Amino acid sequence: MAKSVTTPGPATPHDGAIRLIVIDIDGTLLDSKRHIPEANQQAILKAIGQGIEVVLATGRAFHHACPIADQLEIPLILIVSNGALVKRSDGTTLACRLIPRHLARDLVVATRQIREGAALIFDRTDARQYIYERIDWSHKEREWYYELYKVYMTEVEALEVALDEEPVQLTFNGPVADMRTLNTHIRKLESARNLTLTLTEYEDRNFSLLDITAPDCSKGTTLADIASRRNIPPGEIMAVGDNLNDLEMLQFVGYPVVMGNAVPKLKEMADQYGWPVTSDYEHDGLAQAIKVHMSKNRPAPATS
Repeated sequence: MAKSVTTPGPATPHDGAIRLIVIDIDGTLLDSKRHIPEANQQAILKAIGQGIEVVLATGRAFHHACPIADQLEIPLILIVSNGALVKRSDGTTLACRLIPRHLARDLVVATRQIREGAALIFDRTDARQYIYERIDWSHKEREWYYELYKVYMTEVEALEVALDEEPVQLTFNGPVADMRTLNTHIRKLESARNLTLTLTEYEDRNFSLLDITAPDCSKGTTLADIASRRNIPPGEIMAVGDNLNDLEMLQFVGYPVVMGNAVPKLKEMADQYGWPVTSDYEHDGLAQAIKVHMSKNRPAPATS
């Protein structure tokens, strides 16, 4: 069966200061209008001013995430495509986990009769970054995306002809029930046995994203790689998220925080692990969480 990546957790908080804050974008950094609230921006800048590194971690492709990073007006590292790529905000690729071409081709063909549109995402900078077939861009949950990012997109009649190199991810989207059904079907396919399937659901909008990435690929596993390379213990990392694709990174870190607007399943995990739940994305939940946890970095008062 296809893998759902899990990481050991929850981590044990470390006695040292927080050195790294990892922030999901949609539903966490952004409000419901896809804006960065001023309070969130100021909290991030204050953390950076105190020497804490900030990383954005998202299911978005790079072309979709970069404009958000640019709004913060500071150089950042981005974990994009649910951990498949690590890039600087200037576009430099630092690490990648790609899907073998033959597996991507098998899945494109095997799912064609049971799904509508699909897209392949590549680590490119031009109109071949997002290659798609049979996607209805008039859908209210898609039309804005197309208008903003069509410069990066190319339509083809059959996705398999576009597989001239290994893709970052294969992605589908649609109603929640449809994506759950497609997820169940794909997990039974031999070609998906070692790949990672990630569902991100927005039940209030009846819209869901189903992403397929390389084996053992998630925000959590990629964050673990970054932390290992920089010799940062999990207990000195804070992470904030709101959806199912944030679970592994929350399990990995010593200071996990769940947004007040998180999906029910993630809130259940928060209850199980005793993770704090901050305010929702309309009430500066991220800023509040950073403020609370930044207090852990203050030096202890002097004693006589």
